[in-house]
Amino acid sequence: MVNTEMDADCATFNGASQYVLDDELAKIVNISMALEMPLLLKGEPGTGKTMLAYAIAESLQMPLIVLNVKSSMKLVEALYQYDTLTRLNDSRFGDSQRDVSDIEAYIRMGKIGQAFTADRRTVLLIDEIDKADTDFQDDMLDVLDQMTFDIIEIDKTVKARQRPVVIITSNAKKDLSDPFLGRCNFHHIAFPDPAMMRRIIRVHFKDLDETLMENAITAFYQLRDIDAVEKKPATRELINWIRALTVDPDFKPKRLVKGELPYLGVLFKKSGDLERANQTVRRRRLF
Repeated sequence: MVNTEMDADCATFNGASQYVLDDELAKIVNISMALEMPLLLKGEPGTGKTMLAYAIAESLQMPLIVLNVKSSMKLVEALYQYDTLTRLNDSRFGDSQRDVSDIEAYIRMGKIGQAFTADRRTVLLIDEIDKADTDFQDDMLDVLDQMTFDIIEIDKTVKARQRPVVIITSNAKKDLSDPFLGRCNFHHIAFPDPAMMRRIIRVHFKDLDETLMENAITAFYQLRDIDAVEKKPATRELINWIRALTVDPDFKPKRLVKGELPYLGVLFKKSGDLERANQTVRRRRLF
């Protein structure tokens, strides 16, 4: 039976050890859990959409189940799979301990099925829903609304033991349908401003030199402003860049002020973007 009420002593989400968030995001997460509605997150890559689900699972000590959506994926794959090939081999070779007449023995739960049949309440992350077609999106929300789905091969209905916390991410590569949007709570995660970025960096680097942090953040935002960059560096690239600078024993933080910006390949992952960044650094000082 679906649990339609939040436990009275259920903790609220306020962040996790490696995840910094603002009050607005914390509120929409907790409201979505209270209303038992999926939370749809949009924002440019690297703003922490996917990692939010990991943070919720860590903070509330729930198992995390991740459905990575593919463009060719059918909804049934996310619900369950019927392993016909193994059943055929078992029937041909007769060396299996399973009863080949028992079709249910060859049913494996997909990611949504796993969330429904779990003994504990889970966090279900449906990552990059915009890769799927409209039918997948709308049919999936029908399943999440009803908290049931049918296994047609054995004429069985699977009912969720507990309603999972559902986090859905989108990179806005294609529009989502109005019915889909109407059945989710929505939050756009803006790219962190410098003040928020300092908080994020401090979480990852407890003893980071203050001069290095300030100069790296200043350079990072100026590099993000370079015209015609196809893929701007995100928070994870900044963290990795600072990590690269700190492990170089010969690097001095003041070199950043002088316009010496090593390891730009950590920030820019496309050849054209890296070339534009190098040209900009060579042409003018960024400070």
